[in-house]
Amino acid sequence: MARLLIKSNGGKLQPINLKMGLNRLGRHPDNDFQIDDPSVSLLHCEISLVDGTMKIRDCNSTNGTYLNNEQIREASLHSGQTLRLGRIEMLVEIAEASVAIPNFDTVEIKASSVKLPDGTLSCHNHPDKHAIGRCTQCSKIFCITCLHDLHRVGGKHHRLCPVCSGECVPLGGTSLTKKPFLKRLLDRVKLPFKVN
Repeated sequence: MARLLIKSNGGKLQPINLKMGLNRLGRHPDNDFQIDDPSVSLLHCEISLVDGTMKIRDCNSTNGTYLNNEQIREASLHSGQTLRLGRIEMLVEIAEASVAIPNFDTVEIKASSVKLPDGTLSCHNHPDKHAIGRCTQCSKIFCITCLHDLHRVGGKHHRLCPVCSGECVPLGGTSLTKKPFLKRLLDRVKLPFKVN
C-alpha cells in the first residue's frame, strides 16, 4: 500500500491512498485526487504504481513539483521522502507487503497394519481383521467392511478407499467381492456329513 500524507498547518496528516496504476493529482475535480489549492495546477502531476515501484512525473505544472526540496520532472518515490506540489507538502509512505506462510509441524503417520498369526496383513482400521484390498492412491490396506461400494448400473463394480476414495485392488489371492450371506455362514459353521 502506498499513500501520501498531506501536511496541514494544524499538524494533522490527511492521507491520499494511491491505487495501482496511474494516479492523477491536481486542482481539477476530474483528477483521481483533487488538491484544492491555488498553488496547485489543474493537472499537476501523475504518480504510477506498477510492479512494486512508485514513480512521479510533473505535468508541466506552473509552480513545479519538488522532491526533498529539489525540483523534478520525473523521479522514483521512496518511503520517507517529502513531496511538494506548489505550496502543498506531503510525506511519501510505502508499506511493504509481506506474505507470511506459517510453518506447520509435519506428523508422520505410521501404517497401522500388522502381520497376523496366519501371515496375512491386518486392516489399516481394524488390526484384528484380514486386509483384502489395497488403495491405488494412498497404499493403505483395508478389510471388506471398511471398503466403500460403488455400483454403477450396467457398469463395473468398484471398491473405494475410506481415506482418499481411491480405487482399491485385491491383495494377492483375495477377492474384493463379498460372499453371499449363506456362503459366509457355511464357511464359519462346519457341519458334519454322513455318507451312507
